[in-house]
Amino acid sequence: MAALALLWGSGFLWIKLALRGFNPVQIVFARLLLGFVVLAPLVLSRGLGFPRGWRLWGHLFVAALVANAIPYVLFGVGEQTVGSNVAGVLNATTPLWALLLAFLVGVDRSVTWRKGAGFGLGFLGVVVIFSPWESANEIASWGGLACLAAAASYGVSYVYMGRYLAGRGISPIVLSASQLGAATALLALAMPFAGLEPPVWRVDAVLSLLVLGILGTGVAYVLNYRIISDEGPTAASVVAYLLPIVAVLLGWLVVDEPVTGAILVGVGLVLVGVVLTRRPVAR
Repeated sequence: MAALALLWGSGFLWIKLALRGFNPVQIVFARLLLGFVVLAPLVLSRGLGFPRGWRLWGHLFVAALVANAIPYVLFGVGEQTVGSNVAGVLNATTPLWALLLAFLVGVDRSVTWRKGAGFGLGFLGVVVIFSPWESANEIASWGGLACLAAAASYGVSYVYMGRYLAGRGISPIVLSASQLGAATALLALAMPFAGLEPPVWRVDAVLSLLVLGILGTGVAYVLNYRIISDEGPTAASVVAYLLPIVAVLLGWLVVDEPVTGAILVGVGLVLVGVVLTRRPVAR
C-alpha cells in the first residue's frame, strides 16, 4: 500500500506536467499503452497467458472503462482549470464512494462505527491538508466537477473489480495487463475524435508520460489488484487517503514547499483514519 501510494501520490504532478505538451486523451492513451507494453511481456515470459472467455473479457472492459478510461480523462480535463491540490482533495472522496457502493450492492456489509469514523477522519484530514476553502471557486468549477466525477468512477471500479475480477484465482499481473489492454483499445477508439491535436514534444511532458505509464500505471496496477484480492475493495480504496501525504512530502523534499501546522494536523488525521478503517473487526 505504501508503494502504491508513492506511485499514485505523484500522479497529479505528472499529469500537470504532461498537459504542457499533450491533451488529456493523448495523455491517457499513451499512459495506458505504456502500462500494457510493460506488463504484457511479463505475462508471456511467465507462461501465464491471457484470460479466455467473452464473459471475463466483458468484465475486464467494464473495469477498464470505469477504472481507467473515464477517470483518467476526467482528471486530465479537470487539471486544465484546477490545481493539482484541488484534484487531490476531490480524489480523496474515492473511499467514501467505494464504501457507499460496496454497502449498497452487498460486497462489503461490515460497516462499523470504527470504519465509519476512520473514513470520516481520513477525509477531514485531506481537507485540512489542502485547505480547499481558500480556493472554493475551483471546486465549484467544471474542472472540479470533472475531478469529483473521476473519484466517483474510481469508487465504482473498486467495487466492480472486487466483485467480478479479484479473487478468481487469476494472477494479479494477468488481470492488470488484460485490463490495461482493454483500456488501451477503448482509448484508441477515442483518438480519432479527440486525440489528433498536434502535441508539443517538451522534455518534461514526455518524461511525465513515461513515469505515468511505466510506473504509475503498469507497476501500480499489479499492486492494486493484489490489495483488492487480499483485503477487499473497501480496504484497498483507503490508499486514496495516503496520496495527499505523498504529495506533501514530495513538495517538501523536492521543491522546498513549506509544511504548515494545518498540514501536520491533516496528516495526523489521515493516519488515524487509515488505522481505524484497516483494523480487523473482532468476532
